[in-house]
Amino acid sequence: MIFEKLKGLIVDKLDADEDAITLEANIQEDLGADSLDIVDLIEGIEDEFDIEIPDEVVDTIKTVGDIVSYIEKNSDSDEE
Repeated sequence: MIFEKLKGLIVDKLDADEDAITLEANIQEDLGADSLDIVDLIEGIEDEFDIEIPDEVVDTIKTVGDIVSYIEKNSDSDEE
């Protein structure tokens, strides 16, 4: 499942509390990510899910749910 895989990445990259990671969680406000953390997280997501996330899309991503939606729409994998 995309969310579970993403949750593991967020814990790893942001050192976030797993319980705080929900679809509604704001990446910066709730999970404490700064701009460098976000770059690192996006690179990890691109590697893990084999997708490309353009900078203009990164600027629109605010929550964990936004990332899940983007992966679902743009991933070639059959994971749901």
